[in-house]
Amino acid sequence: MKLLSALVAALLTTLAVGSVRADGMAAAVRVKDVASFQGAQPVPLVGYGLVIGLNKTGDRRQTVFSAQTLANMLERFGVAVPADQIKIENVAAVLVTAELPPFVRSGGRLDVTASSIGDARSLQGGTLIATPMRGPDGTIHALAQGALSIGGFGGGTGGNAVTVNHLTVGRVPGGALVQVGQNAQIAPSQEILLALRDPDFGNAHRLAETISAALGGASAKALDPSTVSVAVPAVYQQAIPDLMARLEDLPLSIDQPSRVVINERTGTVVIGGGVRLGPAAVAHGNLSVKISTRYNTSQPNPLSYRGDTVTVPEEKVEVAEGDAKLVNLGTGSTLDEVIRALNALGATPRDIIAILQALRAAGALQAEVVII
Repeated sequence: MKLLSALVAALLTTLAVGSVRADGMAAAVRVKDVASFQGAQPVPLVGYGLVIGLNKTGDRRQTVFSAQTLANMLERFGVAVPADQIKIENVAAVLVTAELPPFVRSGGRLDVTASSIGDARSLQGGTLIATPMRGPDGTIHALAQGALSIGGFGGGTGGNAVTVNHLTVGRVPGGALVQVGQNAQIAPSQEILLALRDPDFGNAHRLAETISAALGGASAKALDPSTVSVAVPAVYQQAIPDLMARLEDLPLSIDQPSRVVINERTGTVVIGGGVRLGPAAVAHGNLSVKISTRYNTSQPNPLSYRGDTVTVPEEKVEVAEGDAKLVNLGTGSTLDEVIRALNALGATPRDIIAILQALRAAGALQAEVVII
């Protein structure tokens, strides 16, 4: 954990030094990195299919619909088998999901995700057979098929099994072939709208100023924290894609919010470069309680009458508290100073999570704390 803490601190220090300028503004990014053309929307796709070729890790008899699906498929090939007489372990029923971008045409390919919906133990080594994928209106937009990539592995049985990562969800890169694309068209227009991915009044204003400087005059204006309206010059009114290509590569300086993101499940802490602290003194110590139980067998004397052999549990409780160090954090402490102070405490990522939450509750942490 100490090594992990050091790596996290080194990463955060690198981010603080490399991505934040002296004036507190983030380095210039492209418009396409923070905003997109507001028009046609992606369409979520979903399908029901089977994954075959598993090594006895598929659905068992408790999942009846996978056997029924296999029986129906075999019947289409002229093989009539009653579903209640099928016993399979190398087939798993899955839901297949994907997202159809607005301008993908017939013949394009999409990445798909297959998730087990039965009691399969693993999809490792499986192959997704042809699965129709439908949109909200019921239209079949794509057909998905291919070998699954799990990103982990599992082996062994019973108490001697080893599992790495999540084995009941897999991906098929480029596994869906688009049959019916969206009819999204970019019609000639005198005005287009750009949508910021993270709504912010200041960033919307800067985006409008950047576009106006590039196109001339007051070509753009911020309508709200997430939307910027752009008046299309006459030369681009019949060529909106050319205008978008020009706007997307414009450099833009954005103001990043002061935010601390915490993932308690993995112990991950990400501290934004704009985080500041008020005056605070922090002391953090570790309290651990260890309870161990040992079972002893008590037997009666050899000549005792009606004696019984019994098991007697012996419980042992140990309480240990680590040494707490007091560290003073001055007003306006920067990210680099916060990292140095937390390292001085010998804090692990789990400790950092507790300290940051306590600082936020005390009003000393001037940032938004987001727990994911």
